[in-house]
Amino acid sequence: MLTSPLTFAFLWLIAANVIAMLPSRDRHWRAAGVLIVIGIPILGWVTLTEGPVWGLVLLAGAASVLRWPLIHLFRKARRTPDAPAE
Repeated sequence: MLTSPLTFAFLWLIAANVIAMLPSRDRHWRAAGVLIVIGIPILGWVTLTEGPVWGLVLLAGAASVLRWPLIHLFRKARRTPDAPAE
């Protein structure tokens, strides 16, 4: 039997996959924001109650579903600001 945190985590993963299959005008950015806001506390709850291994497994699953927000975040972080003109 699954514990409550893992049950909620798996329900979150199922909901994220169903949302990804639905058509969207804004390329799912609003839904991704909602999924991130809901998923971070679930990830913390799972890590706290089940341990870091399950936390990392859930983090990998969430990153595979929400890969485009992560790709954009890494691209934005990698950009260097322009040097000031002298």
